[in-house]
Amino acid sequence: MEDTSTRSESESPPEEPADPASDGSGDPDAETENGGSRPTASDGASEDETDIEALRERVESEYDFDDFGPSDMAQMSAEEWDAAFDPDTWITGDRLLDRVDAELKSRIATRDVFGVLERVREDGEERILVYSDEGYAIIRPTGEVRGEGTVLRDIEPVVALAAMDSYEVPEPPDDWSLPHPDSVPEGSGEFGNLVIQVVAAIQVLAGIALLVASAVADLGTIVAPAMGIVFLLVGGFLFAMVANARLSDRFRSEEYRDRLRALREAKERPEFVPVEDGVVTDEAPDESDRGRDG
Repeated sequence: MEDTSTRSESESPPEEPADPASDGSGDPDAETENGGSRPTASDGASEDETDIEALRERVESEYDFDDFGPSDMAQMSAEEWDAAFDPDTWITGDRLLDRVDAELKSRIATRDVFGVLERVREDGEERILVYSDEGYAIIRPTGEVRGEGTVLRDIEPVVALAAMDSYEVPEPPDDWSLPHPDSVPEGSGEFGNLVIQVVAAIQVLAGIALLVASAVADLGTIVAPAMGIVFLLVGGFLFAMVANARLSDRFRSEEYRDRLRALREAKERPEFVPVEDGVVTDEAPDESDRGRDG
């Protein structure tokens, strides 16, 4: 029997090789097949930034932010909104309130927004209040808007635009407030109505001339009488369109005057506006409470 105790150290079993992962030289994932390094987290971040930039460019080309309204806001997805309005570049604080104040005054002057604008306070900070007979909106320095009704839908896109540093806020006119009810004209676009009436009159005269010529000269063709009838129909349609436009303008103007009178005759703000003595209260009355009060 062989004495194993006399075996030399050189004949001992070879040692196990060290873990190739310990020095990183044998990691198959450390390098790609062509010798390149593994993609890092920074590469993924740069790809995300590229995607956001591409989405922002698409949003800016698709939407007109100089004429941005509630309908555009409703069409925007959450990703498009985050891409277009980067929170890191938003304007906040007193500067935002001043920009919103100027923008709203300009829109009230051009009748894009119907409402009364006031400066109120809440928790010791200044707020902007806009209200009408159909709702209200309260704007905070952070850009948050709360309220209800058509006023809220009109104010939200205004605040979003004013918060963008790239948007130029127009200078409001000196007399920006809502007009007096008696100063509202019956309608607008009289020049356009006059042009359409002239065209309609020409169509009617041409139709009558063709019909008379066909009857007197006995042209022996049906083309002239047919064209005369067509001209008469076109002229009558244009006259009817002008009459309908004037009637619609008259109704809209009367409705606008009634709303102005209601705001002027009211001795205080509507009950649904949560403001008392220039201070914002916690909550507005519930819809059910207002319904019972009415």
